[in-house]
Amino acid sequence: MKNIELFNDHFQNFKVYGIPKAQLIIADPPYNLGVNAYASNPAWYVDGDNKNGESEKAGKEFFDTDKDFRPAEFMHFCSQMLIKEPKQPGKAPCMIVFCEFEQQFKYIELGKRYGFNHYINLVFRKNFSAQVLKANMKIVGNCEYGVLLYRDKLPKFNNDGRMVFNCFDWIRDSETPKVHPTQKPVPLLERLIRIFTDPGDVVIDPCAGSGTTLLAAANLQRKGYGFEIKKDFYKAAKEQVLSHFTPKLF
Repeated sequence: MKNIELFNDHFQNFKVYGIPKAQLIIADPPYNLGVNAYASNPAWYVDGDNKNGESEKAGKEFFDTDKDFRPAEFMHFCSQMLIKEPKQPGKAPCMIVFCEFEQQFKYIELGKRYGFNHYINLVFRKNFSAQVLKANMKIVGNCEYGVLLYRDKLPKFNNDGRMVFNCFDWIRDSETPKVHPTQKPVPLLERLIRIFTDPGDVVIDPCAGSGTTLLAAANLQRKGYGFEIKKDFYKAAKEQVLSHFTPKLF
């Protein structure tokens, strides 16, 4: 049985593929930043230096599909594809959404419409900032944000008896090829997957992008399924990222 399946399709078409329901859904949906996607990022300028003039990324979107993303459709998919809450405690599923700071509250309210009555805010602390161009103008951001949503029962929680803070260190990923502008590091994804799933569980990423969620899941002996609508990202994920997975024998 394959540990990884990535489909070049929209997650709305999931029924065609007959994939199993998930213990955990992790997604980094479009932030809808539009033409300001690189506004505070050095990539706006040639070689990251404003003395060199603007680069081809100045005034450009990350993705031309951003404006077509519908959060309600995404949330409906998640409500359909997470397993039902088991009767026994400590086995319930959950979902994690990476999002812009203000989007947290939108997803919390939207989640309630689809049965996700509870949440935990997540902060991912970096030791660097993409806003270096504004470093001498204001306090710059070095964090990304997310929200963990679950229905009624507390989700599965593998903490080995230790306290887990909602502020996670953003671990740099120097091994996985960078193929996507908002790519999440495999070590960070492994940390989250290890906490909320067991080996053999299913992890789904509806907005797979670089495929690092699926790679992290497979590295931990989970089954990973993802959808990526853009052909270039799909190809790069398959050929450059997911090819790093080596099945382990037990």
